[in-house]
Amino acid sequence: MSSAGTRPTPAGRAAGSEETVFARYARLAVRTGAVNLGQGFPDDPPPPRVLEALDRARGGGHQYAPLPGLPALLVALARSEAPRHGRRLDPEREVQVTVGATEGLFAALSALVDPGDEVLVVEPCYDAYPAMIRLAGGVPIGVPMDVDAAGRWSLDPDRVAAAVTARTRLLLVNDPHNPTGTVLPADVVIALAAIARGAGLAIVVDDVYAQLAFVPSTPLAPHAPERTLVVGSAGKTFGVTGWKVGWVTGPDDLVAAVRAVHQWLTFTVATPLQHAVAELLAELGDGGAVDALLADQRAALRTRRDALADGLRGAGLAPAQADAGYFLFADASGWPPAARFADDRALCDALPDVAGVVAIPGSAFRIAPRADDARWLRFAFCRGAETVREGVRRLRAATRP
Repeated sequence: MSSAGTRPTPAGRAAGSEETVFARYARLAVRTGAVNLGQGFPDDPPPPRVLEALDRARGGGHQYAPLPGLPALLVALARSEAPRHGRRLDPEREVQVTVGATEGLFAALSALVDPGDEVLVVEPCYDAYPAMIRLAGGVPIGVPMDVDAAGRWSLDPDRVAAAVTARTRLLLVNDPHNPTGTVLPADVVIALAAIARGAGLAIVVDDVYAQLAFVPSTPLAPHAPERTLVVGSAGKTFGVTGWKVGWVTGPDDLVAAVRAVHQWLTFTVATPLQHAVAELLAELGDGGAVDALLADQRAALRTRRDALADGLRGAGLAPAQADAGYFLFADASGWPPAARFADDRALCDALPDVAGVVAIPGSAFRIAPRADDARWLRFAFCRGAETVREGVRRLRAATRP
């Protein structure tokens, strides 16, 4: 007599991985018809120069690209990323094309982290970081930033140094930073590199907002070139997040480890999109149309940032200063409607009914809650100008008695 076997269950690493908060609140926006100021992608169509490159890429091949990436894209990336490394890059050995920065980050963490290794993460942090570290078998350790007197989020390098233990393997740095929009000062960047060198840590820099900084930024890689991988994104650079073309650059031995993981994840990246990105990046830095479109993009983002910041302040929220990227991190503790809700998640769940707007709760960017945390909400100013204006109008209306 036989008996039915037990049903299979997911592996622990999958069962413990929650749905990303962005998918949840995107559905909420669709279901309620609320203005979506949560998810970070532009409403605007791509610039004409970007679409021209995509149109030409239709004739550039439609079969598998080589594992490292199309040669033309590798050469363009070696040139365009050299300033972020402070040196020339070998396009064949020090550049790897990935399916967006997300796969680049996951491949890098999987390549460098063994089970039980600790990874230092600057908090608040992009919610994918802790999940990726855990999937790689590592342990995420948060190092918190704080808001300084000038209204900017700042990082004390001494906190990073104090978090290093015998099990620490890697330092993950996002600069320019999501969700706060801060750009780390040069002295902090140099101190982080020195801490990693002294402790023998690898460094992964999430650099996707490098071309979206409104103030000068200091690349970390030149201060620790032998141990630093830099992850970039065409989607963020050119405002085409759906293209999912990213890259990892750095020393050849570390890039080789990333490539070894990448080959078993996706093997290659969409060939036509690689052709289009190669054409655009080949022009970066020559003072032509691509540089002009990036300058225009930054100017538009600054304008929307200022409009959203003014609107949030007018509604009674307190946004921190953002010097880069797509987002404002705003303290909702003093916003009158917030008093009715137990925490930031409850507030964001109700926000479509309260104000007709979707935002992301700040606690989603924490590895573990902090008792002294204010009710931070993340708002996206990268959306279309009309979307930002309507979101501001609704938030202000919700404040009125």
